[in-house]
Formats: sequence, C-alpha cells, structure tokens
Amino acid sequence: MKIRSILLASLICISFTLAAQTALQVEGSSPNLYLVHTVVSKENWYSIGRLYNLSPKELVPFNQLTMEKPLEIGQQLRIPLKPVNFSQDNTKTADEVFVPVYHVVQEREWMYRISQNHNKVPIERLEQWNNITNNDIRPGMQLIVGYLKVKPAQSALASQSSSIRTSGPVAKTSEHSGKTIESVLINKPEEKSSEVIKTKTEYPKKEIARSAGESKMEDKQFSEKSEIKPIEKENRPVEKESKPIENKPVDPRPVVNYLGGFFRAQYGETGRGTAGAAGVFRSTSGWQDGKYYALMNNIPVGTIIKVANPSNGKSVYAKVLGNLPDMKESLGLTLRISDAAATELGLAANKFPVSVRY
Repeated sequence: MKIRSILLASLICISFTLAAQTALQVEGSSPNLYLVHTVVSKENWYSIGRLYNLSPKELVPFNQLTMEKPLEIGQQLRIPLKPVNFSQDNTKTADEVFVPVYHVVQEREWMYRISQNHNKVPIERLEQWNNITNNDIRPGMQLIVGYLKVKPAQSALASQSSSIRTSGPVAKTSEHSGKTIESVLINKPEEKSSEVIKTKTEYPKKEIARSAGESKMEDKQFSEKSEIKPIEKENRPVEKESKPIENKPVDPRPVVNYLGGFFRAQYGETGRGTAGAAGVFRSTSGWQDGKYYALMNNIPVGTIIKVANPSNGKSVYAKVLGNLPDMKESLGLTLRISDAAATELGLAANKFPVSVRY
C-alpha cells in the first residue's frame, strides 16, 4: 500500500512537471482564444483555475460543463484567454509574471493574418516580442502572440515566465531584414548608417542612370554610401541652386531606378505567368536599396516574381511576402506591389494593369 502511494505521488509529480514545461499553444481565433489543458490525477476546477489564473466560474461554462460532475484523468478542457489572465498590451499586476503563449505559423500565413486572428494585436508588437520582421516568418515557426498572466505562488506555469521585449528587432545580416535596415537608418546618426548597411547589401555592377542633369557612372560596383544616401540640396552644383524652383512641383521621394531591383539576380522563370490589375501598398523598403515586395495569392512566400508595365515596357523584380489582405480593397486585384516598385515602373495611379511572370 505504501509503495502504491509512493508511485502515485511520483506520477502526480511527473505530470505536474510536464505540464509546467510544455510551451503554451494558442487555439481558436478572435475573440475566442483558448489553451487546451489535459486533466491529471487529483486536479479539480479550483486547482486548474489557480494554474491559469482564472475563476472556475469562467472555466466551467466555457467548457459547457457543470461543477457537480467530477473531472476525469485525461479529459481535455479549454482554458479561455481573457483580459484577466491574458496580456497583449504588456500590462500585468505586481504579483503576476508573464508566460509566453505561442502560435505555430501555417502555410501561406503572414503577420497581417496572424494579427487579425489573435485579437488584432499590432504587427509591430509581434515583431518586437519575437525579434523578427514580417519578412522572416516561415511555416512551422512558433510566434509569441501574447502572454498568460499567472501568480508564482499559485501556478507551476510561472517556471516558464520570461521578460517582454519592448524594443524593435536588431539589425540582421539576412536578405529578409530590409525593414530592419530602414529602422537603423532612422534611429541612428547618418555617419553610422552606411556602416550598418555595408555588411549586408550588394549592388549591381551595371551602369545605373542617375536623375536628369547628372552624368552616368562607369561600369563598376557602387559604394554603399553613394547608393543609399538621398541627393541633398547642398550636394547639388551651385548653378542648379541658383535657378528658381518655386514654380516647379516638388517630389518628396527620391528618384528610383535600380534596373529592376535587388532581387533581379535571384529571379528564375518557370514559364508561368498571369496578367491583371495591380494595387500599391506603402513600404519603407525599396527607396534606398531596391528591395521590392509584393502580395499575391496562390504564390509561395519568398517567390521572386517579374512585374511588367505593358504601357512602357518597364519591369521590376519583387519578393512575395504573403497573400493579398482579406479586405474589400483587394477585390479585383491580382497583386499589390510596394510603392517604390510602382515608382520604378512609372505608375502613379492606385490601380493599373500589369503582367506577372514567375
């Protein structure tokens, strides 16, 4: 009898330890997010409630059960994620700690859809928590979408607690971190920005045309500093500054001409293609590095596509980030391209015909 008691106690301890060490996976979608808990020996509504910092009065009806019926070992319960025990705004009480709650990235899924399905948590916050950008996500990755708030004195899950990242992603040496470069340029002094970009950006060795009035450069590799730095007024010839400009329209964006863009060398055509209407989305990428991006349905994330403007014969090469946003503005569109890509194509309208090859 004594041995049986010891074995039973050991089993309870092992089950308790496993429950505390398993990463919490979110289920459901907005606004009914929940976790799944498997009942072990000696557990009841009150002990499970303490584990997840939730009252049995909220647990029981969520599972469409009654407290009079005892729980069974192996029974699975849904644990609702509500403001009282779930944080997506980085707030908690002094006696609580944060335990990360994860979502596994699915095929053809990107930050916008993940945000919409998890209470519309801001994309910027998802990037901060996971130390990545939208370009870095891949199927199978575990992304933090919020934090369970538990009390260490009551919950064994507190052993999985972690601090929250409140700053953005750091600079990476990956081709997928174009947005990271932009943030570094904005937040750091100008004299340091070229040093950061030099470690990760390669430029074409072909001759690239400059804006009107400037001479063409000979065939050679551009220096990073001359490629990325916008042309400022003080760097222009003196005779140009003396000319009256008050009656000329001012274009706040730099001239974009990267001979198709950064991803041109990675393009490999398979003979497939389509044609239709394209729209534009705003992006900080492309203006200074030639990295163009696109949103298109039924195309694997990471595919390089060739987008052509049939009216003038110009083409750009863009990397697919994900599907078109599920909104009425996407109706009738074949794809959306970043605004820098549209500028190189010579397109100014919000909707225009294009042909696509991939």
